[in-house]
Amino acid sequence: MSLGIGVLGLGSVFLTPYRTLIERLAAEGRAELVAAYDIDSGKRDAVGRRTGTDVSMGGPEELIAREDVDVVLVLTSMLEHGRLALEALRSGKHVLVEKPMATELGDARALVEASRESSGLLICAPHVALSPTYREMHRRVHEGDIGRLVLARARYGWAGPWWSEWYYKPGGGSIFDLGIYNLTSLCGVFGSCRRVTALVGTAIPEREINGEIVAVLSDDNAHILMDFGDARFGSVTTGFTMQKYRSPAIELYGTDGVLQMMGDDWAPEGLEQWRNDRAVWEVVPETDPTWPWTDGLRHLVECVERESPPLTVPEHAYHVLEISLAAKRSAAEGRAIDIESEFPPYDYTVLPEADEDERRVHDPRTLWP
Repeated sequence: MSLGIGVLGLGSVFLTPYRTLIERLAAEGRAELVAAYDIDSGKRDAVGRRTGTDVSMGGPEELIAREDVDVVLVLTSMLEHGRLALEALRSGKHVLVEKPMATELGDARALVEASRESSGLLICAPHVALSPTYREMHRRVHEGDIGRLVLARARYGWAGPWWSEWYYKPGGGSIFDLGIYNLTSLCGVFGSCRRVTALVGTAIPEREINGEIVAVLSDDNAHILMDFGDARFGSVTTGFTMQKYRSPAIELYGTDGVLQMMGDDWAPEGLEQWRNDRAVWEVVPETDPTWPWTDGLRHLVECVERESPPLTVPEHAYHVLEISLAAKRSAAEGRAIDIESEFPPYDYTVLPEADEDERRVHDPRTLWP
């Protein structure tokens, strides 16, 4: 059975990345785009002409209510994520919501609770845990290849969007847009973060967006320090303040070695590993250079087809949102902020393509103090 997909938000995130994946799923007979909506009528008309899909709805509610929509993609500005995802989930739809799942913890908590009661699945971006390179790093960490994991550094940033000002309004910002990838990646290998200390601010107070100067009212520069307990720490460097870089996306330091992800965690370029007993760098090229950061949609469709649980659950996104908000609060108050939620271990055995090495890692918590 082909699943009907309805998209809310027709900006740059939809036009190429998600649209390309939807077209691939349609070619396989697994899903098709049946409805699309954006508050901007020009975007609606353009998508209607390009795809031939129905863009006649008067609002998100009409799209969600359609009987031919099985999956709702929430790709709007961040402030709308929580509300729209919740409405779709309560309507019994399967939902993929782009990051962050919400911008306030109360809204995110409502989403987590609704996901436990709804007949639909909720998949929250980012989807870094699905990439082959991340999976290989996760396996190596939890099988003890570099000893006990004790320290990490992650980074992701660029000069910043120029096409929409909502990135720089309250509810936007570089932590929600960029840093959330790194936070997710580190929690995936360390486990739950216990405490956060951060420096967060606005380094560039004005930006030129579509030829107009706008005031920046959200964070564009951040250093986040994560305490995973037992003197195990991670740091995330992120911002709309990085012109270029040539360094690993993630560096994981263990008592017996080092693991490094090249490229970015949303677009890996392979990994490098150092083991003290071998005293040489092992270079592992990227096994799937075409892996898309939108892969959560394929995973959602697969879970519906197989009636299987997803690898990523809403509790993952909730924990990372709590860290993100705690970082902003830490910077504002000048103190460390405790984290109350948990980041469940990834169980890669739920994936049909999981290999024997991944299946040996039955309970990753055995390697987390």
